Amino acid sequence: MESGEGADGPGGPGGPGIRFGCASFNQDSTSLALGTKTGYKLFSLTMVEKLDCIHESETPDVYIVERLFSSSLVVVVSTTMPQRMNIYHFKKGTEICNYSYPNNILAVKLNRQRLVVCLEESIYIHNIKDMKLLKTLLNTPSNPSGLCALSINHSNSYLAYPGSATIGEIIVYDANSLSTVTMIPAHDSPLAALTFNSSATKLASASERGTVIRVFSIPEGQRLFEFRRGMKRYVNISSLSFSHEGQFLCASSNTETVHIFKLEQMGPSGGDDAASWTAYVGKMFSAASSYFPAQVSGMMSQDRAFATVHLLTSGQKNVCTLAMIQKLPRLLVATADGQLFIYNIDPLDGGECMLAYKHRLFGVDDDQGEGTESEGSEVTETQTCPSYAATAALPASGPVTATLTGYSEDGGAKKGEVIPEHEFAAGPVCLDDENEFPPINWCRDGTGGGQARRS
Repeated sequence: MESGEGADGPGGPGGPGIRFGCASFNQDSTSLALGTKTGYKLFSLTMVEKLDCIHESETPDVYIVERLFSSSLVVVVSTTMPQRMNIYHFKKGTEICNYSYPNNILAVKLNRQRLVVCLEESIYIHNIKDMKLLKTLLNTPSNPSGLCALSINHSNSYLAYPGSATIGEIIVYDANSLSTVTMIPAHDSPLAALTFNSSATKLASASERGTVIRVFSIPEGQRLFEFRRGMKRYVNISSLSFSHEGQFLCASSNTETVHIFKLEQMGPSGGDDAASWTAYVGKMFSAASSYFPAQVSGMMSQDRAFATVHLLTSGQKNVCTLAMIQKLPRLLVATADGQLFIYNIDPLDGGECMLAYKHRLFGVDDDQGEGTESEGSEVTETQTCPSYAATAALPASGPVTATLTGYSEDGGAKKGEVIPEHEFAAGPVCLDDENEFPPINWCRDGTGGGQARRS
């Protein structure tokens, strides 16, 4: 899931009035992580009307926070130490490990197999089981926004990142076999957004112009779909996300409109679809497109949005995702002013999505009191969360006596000097068990050969 970075991220102007640092949905859109100047929060997204805050930390100036599925593993980066990544077991209030890098960290992506750290001109790939640094991609094209995407399917841990700073080339890299898969010439202008579907068979991209969104097959890199967001103006697409089954793709930008596209092929000739007027006209255009210049035929092949949402405001950062909540498809949009909008989607007819609920993540609405209702939506207060200090004060399960000395890897990544040893579960990853540690086997020598011990 893509995250939205606030203006006070590394190198950003910041300011005392800016509280928003980042927002990100976890890999299966069951959790929302929010970073601000005063700390970060984790929310559970299992109900529409109720938003549960499951953890709150007082770590200041957080601009990256990523949670691994529904586990207790959370990755945090703060502007106070933008070159250092901290990994916590938030339910036990303990630090698992930390790594430092030669430059500011711009993005962190993770799945059950790999953890990827993106700097402006390099990418670091770690084995999430023991955090061993497996590969450093040095001298990558300048990527000041830290744009990259990692598939959530750990069996196909594909990594996508810009292959050029001037045009929209995409490098697809296999983070499991540590080899380049393909290069996709996706757009004429530089890339702005990337995302994989849940099965890692499709990759969606958008450029800085923001008018066209393209979907490619993975690993072949063939263009499958092309959607037109609009032609009247260039926009900054900040977020792309597939639905879990891969049938829909949503896109949000700095405008007030969020688009949902439907990925469907034309019906076979002779079927019911072929008998409809729309399909007939589509076939005529498709047949005629071969006689037009490439630019014109490309326009004719593009599909419009299946469904749309019009936000109350525009011009601010946001992040969107598609999720099944209470057995119904929903569009979720988290905005930089601290609100979470949940919309209902009609999977058959599309059209304008209806606002189901609005939650206040931090702050108070300007035109209403806290906890009051606004017209056409509802605002609910989140539950009181235990502070990080209170959580960290809880005794750890089992003795915590051994320490690890620091070590450095190629490419400049450096492990923390002294880290307490923890006990981690062996065997298959069980991400929903609240009593189990995150899926990391601690290695005493930093080589990945340490023995995991069952807690």
